[in-house]
Formats: sequence, C-alpha cells, structure tokens
Amino acid sequence: MKNPIHASMITVDQARAMLKDQREQRDERFPQLATSGQYILPDYRLTRKREAFKIRRHTFLKKHFRSYVAFDSDNGQTLWIHNFPSLSEACFWLNTGLKPNDTDSAGSYQSWKEEHVAEIEALKDQLRAQHQEKKKPVVAPKPVTVTTVKKVKRAKSKK
Repeated sequence: MKNPIHASMITVDQARAMLKDQREQRDERFPQLATSGQYILPDYRLTRKREAFKIRRHTFLKKHFRSYVAFDSDNGQTLWIHNFPSLSEACFWLNTGLKPNDTDSAGSYQSWKEEHVAEIEALKDQLRAQHQEKKKPVVAPKPVTVTTVKKVKRAKSKK
C-alpha cells in the first residue's frame, strides 16, 4: 500500500476547538493552527448559516446519525472541512484530495477503496467501540437515606 490513511477520530469538543481556532485566526496573514493533521468527526454534520446583511458566515456542528465531517489541516495554516455520508468517502477525500465522483487518471474511488479495506474496517471497529462505550450507562448505587429506610414494610405481629 503506497498511501496509508492517517486520519484519526475526534470528539465534538475537539472539533469545536478547531473551528474556534480557525475563526480566531481568520484575519491573520500567516495563521498557525493549534492542531494540524487529518481528523474525522462521526455522527455530526457541518452546517453554515448566512445572516441577512452580514458578510461573515457562521459554521455550526449539528448532530446527524451516520454522517461524517472530515477536517484536514496538514499544513497547519488552513483548515479544510467537508461533510460525507460514509466513512470510506471521508477517508478517500483526506487521503487523495478528491471526492468520490471526481475523475482522476491515476485511479478511481472503487480501486482506492479496495486497496484500503483493512484500514477502513479498523476505523469502523474503532467507531463501534466508541458507540458501545456511549451505550453502557454508568449506574451508581443510590446512597441509603432516611426516607428509604422508613419505607421498608414491617410484618405485623399477631396478639
């Protein structure tokens, strides 16, 4: 495999911090982002909102099941962001810079996907593990209080 996938999963808080960092350095001549690399945020969608009579766009992360946001800031100065419906499409964009329906003489999305099946499956397993951790509720035992002690019924004795 000549071009492995270097993407890693991030949380919502990390993604919001990256967006905030980009927004703060928008007007600088040579911005230096705090984190550089390739990241994927699962189960979210990027939405942009333009307000009337305002020049700037506002970018939001919205919860959306089975949707992926890919963040690419390899050079440390520019943060590229795109929404994708599948994990493999997000990895393809991060790895090649092309979207699945783009044409490239070197190769296609299908051939790339066949080459990187093992890496994509590893990322999917990592996602499944994260979802299992979220599903497990942490139940703490309730501390005994005076009201719970009083509620205990006592058997009546016969006289």
